[in-house]
Amino acid sequence: MNNLLLVPVLAPFLIGTILILFKSYPTVQRWISAVTALVMLGFSFYITYVVYVDGIQTVELGGWAPPFGIVLVADLFASLMVILSSIVGVVCLFFAFQTISKEREKFYFYPFYMYLLAGVHGAFLTGDLFNLFVFFEVMLIASYILIVHGGTKYQLRESFKYVVINVFASIFFIVGIAYIYGITGTLNMADIAVRVAEIEQTGVLNAIAVLFLVVFGMKGALFPLYFWLPNSYFGPPSAIAALFGGLLTKVGIYAIIRTFTLIFVHDPGFTHNLILILAGGTMFFGVLGAVAQFDFKRILSFHIISQVGYMALGLGLYSQLAIAGAIYYIAHHIIVKSALFLFCGATEKITGTTDLKKMSGLLKSYPVLGWLFLVSAISLAGIPPLSGFFSKFALILNGIEQERYFIVFISLIVGLLTLFSMMKIFIYVFWGEESLEEKDKNKPIMPLLAPILPLVALTIILGIGAEPIFAFSMEVANQLLEPSEYINSVLKE
Repeated sequence: MNNLLLVPVLAPFLIGTILILFKSYPTVQRWISAVTALVMLGFSFYITYVVYVDGIQTVELGGWAPPFGIVLVADLFASLMVILSSIVGVVCLFFAFQTISKEREKFYFYPFYMYLLAGVHGAFLTGDLFNLFVFFEVMLIASYILIVHGGTKYQLRESFKYVVINVFASIFFIVGIAYIYGITGTLNMADIAVRVAEIEQTGVLNAIAVLFLVVFGMKGALFPLYFWLPNSYFGPPSAIAALFGGLLTKVGIYAIIRTFTLIFVHDPGFTHNLILILAGGTMFFGVLGAVAQFDFKRILSFHIISQVGYMALGLGLYSQLAIAGAIYYIAHHIIVKSALFLFCGATEKITGTTDLKKMSGLLKSYPVLGWLFLVSAISLAGIPPLSGFFSKFALILNGIEQERYFIVFISLIVGLLTLFSMMKIFIYVFWGEESLEEKDKNKPIMPLLAPILPLVALTIILGIGAEPIFAFSMEVANQLLEPSEYINSVLKE
């Protein structure tokens, strides 16, 4: 089975290369891309099933034993993230079939879409710190192309900032890798964890930990390094924005959780309290940005930032319940945020704008669209019995148990402001006097809604089935907090 871990990485990379040969045949590209995405989704569920039943799976590339060779590792956390990225990959791809123009399709949209998924999956599955950097770069290079795809003036201007900030993050990443190699003599993450535990230089390790936190914080949009995100995600088409909003920042958060539960656990009183402070700032300032906006897509972009804060909150509290809540929240947010960006794309397809002040009354002509959006919106805000409530409840409950009342207060305020901004979208876009012209009242909506329906269904299922799903999250959290199984599986000890 172990070689199957290569499928989520190699399949999209090889298929992306093949798709380049069919540049002038968009229909062929669509079919190949769709089949590949669906096959990867099936493999991701199978890999997770095997990991859950048989334990952590590894594959040693080239037959070189770790820590000297490159290793791919699928534990519960990594395999869950591959499932979630595969779901979003399928949904956004099918939405792109309905919304991406033929001109954009011809300029290698589908190849770079596949390359981005290869980079994301590789980042989740790698057990090697340098190869984490490599897969980050594969993902980012593909995202550089996709974020500027179409070449509008706004996209070119904002994508330049996106590229610059990520280039700086990558430079710091290499510096961090050099430092960690300098004191441990290895880049295998399991081996680093073993050697860090034997090193008594807490000050040096704290400095390296902060450097990695800066790197992953820039990529994950943590406070105060989130300034690049809202404008960058506003420019590209909604299918791409949904893919970015659902996945890219989560790769940064995944890297933070992985390294700060496996490697940098020597001084949680410093490192994890720092993460807790950053989580509070990310939540608060992110939601303030959302409240101030009157554009559908900009509000959603700012909410990516505020919601990332909840994920970091779970790691900062650093308990099994809190990390389980963070994992649950990651799953919830990937699903709901992608759905909301796709709803934004559907309304833009109907009205031709994302400006809230230029839209109103869509509920009269498109009631299904309006009510499905409302379900996703209140799920993001944390209204029971949807998925957002149970993930936030675990985080807030553990915050109270640890007497971290200030961060609990911030998270509750952010939840209320999130509900306010989501209701603002609903009232402006779907309520009130209908502003549509006659020609826009009967546009076919089901082709646009079909890819979004599975995401809405999932947020309902995650809420109604909270008990078994949260039990699974607790198992994932336990595996993260007890890294001996991960280390032994990789190093064969």
